[in-house]
Amino acid sequence: MPITIMGDKEFENVPSIKSKALRINLNENIYGTFSEIGAGQETVRNFFRAGGASGTIAKAMSAYDKDFSDAIYGVENDRRYVTEARLKKMLSHEINLIEERISREKHPNKLFFSYANTVATIDFAKKYKGHGWVGIRYQVSPEEDYNEISLHIRFKENDARHQQNTLGILGVNLIYGAYYKYDSPKKLLRYLYDHIDKDQIEIDTINFSGPRFERVDNRLMSLQLVKNGMTDAVMFSPDGNNVLPAKILYKKNILALRGSFRPVTKVNMDMFEKSRELFFSENRVSEEDTEVIFEITLSNLRAEGEINEKDFMDRAKLLCSLGQTVMISNFQEYYKVVEYFSKYSKMRMGLAMGVNNLVDVFDEKYYRHLSGGILEAFGKLFFKDLKVYLYPLKDPETGEITTSENLMVHPRMKELYKFFKYNGRVEDIENYNPDILDIYSREVLQMITDGKEGWEDMLPEKTTSMIKEQNLFHYKENKEKAQKV
Repeated sequence: MPITIMGDKEFENVPSIKSKALRINLNENIYGTFSEIGAGQETVRNFFRAGGASGTIAKAMSAYDKDFSDAIYGVENDRRYVTEARLKKMLSHEINLIEERISREKHPNKLFFSYANTVATIDFAKKYKGHGWVGIRYQVSPEEDYNEISLHIRFKENDARHQQNTLGILGVNLIYGAYYKYDSPKKLLRYLYDHIDKDQIEIDTINFSGPRFERVDNRLMSLQLVKNGMTDAVMFSPDGNNVLPAKILYKKNILALRGSFRPVTKVNMDMFEKSRELFFSENRVSEEDTEVIFEITLSNLRAEGEINEKDFMDRAKLLCSLGQTVMISNFQEYYKVVEYFSKYSKMRMGLAMGVNNLVDVFDEKYYRHLSGGILEAFGKLFFKDLKVYLYPLKDPETGEITTSENLMVHPRMKELYKFFKYNGRVEDIENYNPDILDIYSREVLQMITDGKEGWEDMLPEKTTSMIKEQNLFHYKENKEKAQKV
């Protein structure tokens, strides 16, 4: 019975890296291989040092030479080595080998695993900090199929030795979490940062698969990455799968639409279609080299201080069903969105927004935390080849239409606004549909919540059918309540 002293508080005891590795080593059934490329054999080193490693490690290897690596794992179509495809090949190859070489009849209780990473650490000029893919394919029951966890990391440290050490700790956390925290993926995600600070490494993509993760929605896991401060933004493709932002944005022209999309209305789609037409009419912009991003900020996902995950999933399903790529970000200000995109592309960028959003952009209160204030923010926002496509606003009482020509900003911002307007950085969407300007997503949502009729005409047909068929935004429950009343 441990001694307690008056005033002690309960807290979660985080096992040391040595303790985690030792627990794995002392389990007589956990047995597998380590394949690490690009940053030394840092993960397996922790298992060797913990003691008892012979009961865990079947093989440890580093195929650093590209020809050796290709001979073992095959040649990638893009001739790159730090990719998800490479990681998958490494995991598959090593699992096949251990199944082939270790007899199940002789070792009926063995839980096989393959851990792999393929990374590039910081370069000599210290301009490119490096990134990598890390993953594990493993069993928790000998008769069961394999589970898999794969993730993409970005290094933040400025020293290769520090990056290697951090990678080794992350690897131990992943293997330990895979075996002892698989029943709670959200906790497993948080435990990846045991003994690691968030300013050391970033995880911007993670995927779970296999029998133990059948009920895990990887989009919700993406949300947890942003919520926990592990990354600033995550993306998923129209098919609902998490996707690496760099893969989507690299060397692309980017058109972004920010909104609550709660739900997606005809106004949202009209803004998308018309801004896309204008963007494609720009020089050096074509549909083939352009990525359209629907962005939802984390602040738009909060309800009473907490993120409503059901609400998030409803919006995600709607946007994906319309064939859109979705980004969930932690960016409240627009200039941060542009900064983020600029990490991956130097091509042209466009932001589609409504009048109210542009007025907020010119509100000084959002930039008081910057030493250079609004001028610093605008330097980051507009120094790139960026243009704002402005969707008009209709006054519900007077019927007056507000565009960039009659938009009112604070008197102190008036000349600054004129500067950007007359330099062609703000362009009106003129061919909008005037019949839908009275549609507001919050009013549509209220109608759905109250079980009222008529909201169907305010949404795209596919969105309406999805809300009804999949009971999004609690449609069926709300309708039944309204009928009872």
